[in-house]
Order: sequence, then structure tokens, then C-alpha cells
Amino acid sequence: METQNEFVSHILELLKPLGPVSSKAMFGGVGFYLNDLMFGLVIEDTFYLKADEMNRPDFESRGLKPYSSYRQGSVFSLPYYQVPLAATDNSETLCRWAEKAYNASVRSAQTKDKKKRDRRASERQ
Repeated sequence: METQNEFVSHILELLKPLGPVSSKAMFGGVGFYLNDLMFGLVIEDTFYLKADEMNRPDFESRGLKPYSSYRQGSVFSLPYYQVPLAATDNSETLCRWAEKAYNASVRSAQTKDKKKRDRRASERQ
């Protein structure tokens, strides 16, 4: 089931140049997917993008923070950073940020796949 609100619809419209981006309700927010990989997240009308060691400095150099919440008395963070506010008004700018986030998702998936293959190989020995 897709959850749509005005902000989610706006972000999807801006991301059209990337390709078939879809959204899906999750964890009290909305996940954004391209080629079955989640690269973005909207929580409380704030758009966050996937970060890793390659693109995290882009966020941190602008003072942008990761998504954080409190769970069982402690802070819980995800590797998704808030996009610059100006990017949510410009398709070209947002797509540049989103493409880097998508690439982070691809790298993450490749790492997970390699770990699974390595684990299966060691179990066979």
C-alpha cells in the first residue's frame, strides 16, 4: 500500500528524471525505492537520503544530520541524512543528491550479497 501526502507526491515528482521511483509506507514514514533498492525516506515531511562513507561527507560538510529517534531510552540513528532544504525545490539538484544516495544503496546491497556468499562458502567447508 502506498502512502501519499502532498510532500511525498512533490518529492516523487522532482525525482522523475531518475526513473521509476516508487514509495512505500514503512516505520511511520515513507521509503523511496529505485530498482528495488531503498535510497530515501520521508518522516514527518522531512526527506532523508541514504549515506555511506562515499557520500556522507557531502551531508556532514553542510551540517546536515542523520535521522535519529529514541528507542528504549537511547538514541537510534539510521544512515539516512536530511537533504538540504533548497534541494526539495529543485528537481536537478535533488536528483544529484538522490543519485548519490542510490549509489550508496547499490554499494550496501553489494556488500550484503558478498557477505552472504562468503558465509555460504564457509558453511560448505
